[in-house]
Amino acid sequence: MAKIKVGDKFPDFRFSTPFRTDLKLSGAAEGKRIILVFLRYYGCTLCQYDMAQYARNYDRIVQAGGKLLVVLQSDPEQLRQELGSETAFPFEIVCDPDRALYRQFEIQPASEKLKMIGPKTIGKITRAQAAGFKHGRYEGEELQLPAAFILNSDLSVAYAQYAKTIDDVPDADQLSALLK
Repeated sequence: MAKIKVGDKFPDFRFSTPFRTDLKLSGAAEGKRIILVFLRYYGCTLCQYDMAQYARNYDRIVQAGGKLLVVLQSDPEQLRQELGSETAFPFEIVCDPDRALYRQFEIQPASEKLKMIGPKTIGKITRAQAAGFKHGRYEGEELQLPAAFILNSDLSVAYAQYAKTIDDVPDADQLSALLK
């Protein structure tokens, strides 16, 4: 499949979370616009930081008419044990330990570690560490780059971003602004 572009119909897919199985993207919409953010895995310091920031500001996304799904390369059983509760985050975490969705939507890893670093990477790492986030268990493709999509309720693509560096992922304020 080619990279997803604005105007495309996003393919519907089935997924599992750490707490539920056999869910469908189209069923997750619940009449709202879906934000799909592909990160690396839960042990990644920057991913933990991004997810905490999404959780803290989730009300802004909801008020703008959105519903967030974060896709990780994490194993659902291991993530369930780490999170402990379905209420650990106010959004669903899609578990894709085999990277099938990343491959299907051509969300590529960087060619080498140095190519992952962008102009805001060091500052973001510093903020994440200052907030107490530490690298955890490694999973999946270590060089995986993020991506973000906003889908209308019919799964047509309103926004598509394939990151060029690890820090190139919209924050909650940017996502809520894109929903308006």
